[in-house]
Amino acid sequence: MRLLGAAVVAGLLVGLIALPGIGSAGMAARDASNGFQNLPDGFNLQPPPERTTVYSSDGQVIAQFYYHNRESVRLDQVAPTMQKAIVAIEDSRFFQHGPVDFKGSVRALVTNAQDGGIKQGGSTLTQQYVKNLLVENAKSDKEAQAAKAPNFGRKLRELRYAVNVEKRLTKNQILEGYLNIAYFGSGAYGVEAASQYYFSKDASQLTLAEASLLAGVTNSPYFYDPEINPKGATDRRNTVLKRMAGLKMISKQQADATMAQPIKLHVKKPKADCVDSKAPFFCEYIKNEILGNSAFGKTSTEREQLLYRGGLTIRTTLDMKAQKAAQNALDLRPSNSKTATEAMVKPGTGEIKAMVVSKDYGDSLKKGQTTLNLAADYAHGYNSGYSAGSTFKIFTLAAALNQGISVGTTLPAPNSTTVSGYTDCNGNNLGSWTVGNAEQSKNTSANLDTGTWDSINTFYAALEQKVGVCDAIKMAENFGMKKANGQPLKLIPSQVLGTNEIDVTHLAAAYAGFAARGQYCTPVAITDVTDAKGNKIKVPGSKCSRGVDSSVADEVTNILQGVLTKGTGRGLGIGRPAAGKTGTCESFSCAVFAGYTPDLAAVVWYGDPAAPFGDASPGVYGANVGPIWQASMEGALSGTKASSFQTPLNNFGSQATVPRVTGMSVAQATQRLQAAGFTVQVSPRAIDSTQQKGTVAYTSPSGGVQADQSTSVMIFVSNGSGSGGQNRKSGSGFPWPFN
Repeated sequence: MRLLGAAVVAGLLVGLIALPGIGSAGMAARDASNGFQNLPDGFNLQPPPERTTVYSSDGQVIAQFYYHNRESVRLDQVAPTMQKAIVAIEDSRFFQHGPVDFKGSVRALVTNAQDGGIKQGGSTLTQQYVKNLLVENAKSDKEAQAAKAPNFGRKLRELRYAVNVEKRLTKNQILEGYLNIAYFGSGAYGVEAASQYYFSKDASQLTLAEASLLAGVTNSPYFYDPEINPKGATDRRNTVLKRMAGLKMISKQQADATMAQPIKLHVKKPKADCVDSKAPFFCEYIKNEILGNSAFGKTSTEREQLLYRGGLTIRTTLDMKAQKAAQNALDLRPSNSKTATEAMVKPGTGEIKAMVVSKDYGDSLKKGQTTLNLAADYAHGYNSGYSAGSTFKIFTLAAALNQGISVGTTLPAPNSTTVSGYTDCNGNNLGSWTVGNAEQSKNTSANLDTGTWDSINTFYAALEQKVGVCDAIKMAENFGMKKANGQPLKLIPSQVLGTNEIDVTHLAAAYAGFAARGQYCTPVAITDVTDAKGNKIKVPGSKCSRGVDSSVADEVTNILQGVLTKGTGRGLGIGRPAAGKTGTCESFSCAVFAGYTPDLAAVVWYGDPAAPFGDASPGVYGANVGPIWQASMEGALSGTKASSFQTPLNNFGSQATVPRVTGMSVAQATQRLQAAGFTVQVSPRAIDSTQQKGTVAYTSPSGGVQADQSTSVMIFVSNGSGSGGQNRKSGSGFPWPFN
């Protein structure tokens, strides 16, 4: 019967079009009625697209993504007065008529036929619901335009689908659907989004004044927008109130009292994309992870539709306490044109806990903004990478220990040197490398402890030659290191000084691997995703693997703890067990600090992103970034129990302290050194020194350092003339010699 009644209306529609051609009206009406019944009635009741919301690990909203700002709610979550207001003004006989309001349709059809087009509505709420669904679910602009076209073909299709919808849904379900899909102006789709936007409250809390205002907007969302046209919106609200009173939904007194009230808005604009996010660069990382990972859709179009139309709930690893601490710490950066960025990763999980860039997020170059995520790799932020400086030495150090090279192994550490004998993984000669130190070094030697604590470039050039560039690179790859553009690391001798272009997120994950005793986990930002229906979407998790044996990782940590107490990072302790490594880029164009506790790893980079490899003007030292790391770690870990590192169980060399024998006779020095367990050699050539002729100028290894007891200590004898090269000088003018 519903289909037949709708068919009759369809016949009347076309019959009225034929007026005044009365002779053909009957045939036209009959054909339209038959054609209407032959239209397919299958109709997709897929819910309208909803906004995606991203949450931090503690449940704070980070950002929202949407084409249309919408949050669907159940009918019982909409204030009854709102339900009444929309029915009163849009379709007062909604609960009495079927899919078609015969009276209203005939009245509208006569008017439309006389005017030669669609001039008067007459549509039921069901038909309007159908129209909105067709528009929202259109797969192209052409389909969307057809769903809104002012012609009789569209009206016939709406009628046919309305019959189908009323067979499948109850009146309350249709009303719920309409309230969730209708456009209320100012980018608010659905009553919940509109209520939140205009009044900063849930739709369940709407008052009569607020409900009647919203109900009036739907007729012409742009003209009746209360922000744009408050007078027009007020007049339309009053029309709704009069209609409600006329239908006995409210009393005349209620209507009059409400009409006397001015419009009161409490606008709350939604967070759109990453612009207004509390963590904009982490938000950018999440967005690019969804859009670029095939786990979230086979094609880029599918992934974009999922993010912006899928109504996802995305829960992430972000720790807002750590994020705030990192952001506050970046305020310590010197006020100049340089940029700072930091990433924090939880050891043993790969979870990214914080991600900050010192620039404001945005696309205004005049305001110094950027959307380039300097903390991430190219896939997650279009960052091409920058030097890691001497923080990359950690991988050569780990490779050396993994090969069984003793901590006390001594190697030359002059101010500058040329080292040859480097080979690639196939044994091909890589040539020689000339390298110098960031500050003047003793013309002597160092071991794995002192070479790392003082970050001596020439020592590490020799150590890398001993270890092999191939093994050093493989160790870095074991801890997830690759170039920021996703390409493999360049296998070149200078890699030990961080000449491969990397990002701080992957470097922080690598350092977190050492904090986790050699267990490396790939960086991950998303923990859980559900769609609009509450169904789980499988999320790629962190992949963990053993980068190096735990005993080796523990010894690396043991050495790096000394950096903060005896080396280039002294004074940067955070009041709990911590390990770290400083780094200064070529020509002092950038600086890096990487460090960790058992619970958190963080890396700070500071410099000019446009010239991260020495083209910028000099002047950036590790001293610029060490305090940033220190402050961010203290803030992120405040209030938490301090954890301890594991004491290395393996013996990486039987060591003893080399006695200080400078100024002694050769005989006395030899006796003292042998008593400490060392063998002794005397250089046959006396050297220039301020020490008395015939006495010890200095030794190699130097007095006071730890060295293997199997080490042969070389005594250099003074000739009593010249100043020598013994006294170490610091010409940097900075508190620490950051390398």
